Amino acid sequence: MAKKIPMRQCLGCREMKPKPELLRVVRSPEGEVSLDPRGKKPGRGAYVCRSADCLRRAVKSRALSRALEAQIPDEVMERLAAAMEADDDGQGS
Repeated sequence: MAKKIPMRQCLGCREMKPKPELLRVVRSPEGEVSLDPRGKKPGRGAYVCRSADCLRRAVKSRALSRALEAQIPDEVMERLAAAMEADDDGQGS
């Protein structure tokens, strides 16, 4: 039997996609917001497509801040943008 792939909704385009295709941003129980490349960190997670366009949309509509119930630090935004640029160059997962 094939393994079930969990689906998650992108906060930018609002499309349901397989979890491995999305980037996870997590707010830890201590309130720290960070990028979660493996999708295993504990805390409240939010998902965004690996495209700069979706990230811009999620930030502009404040969907990312709302989903995590926290402000997103500039440093985390820069890492997200860098991760997407790496994927655009074909070096991502």
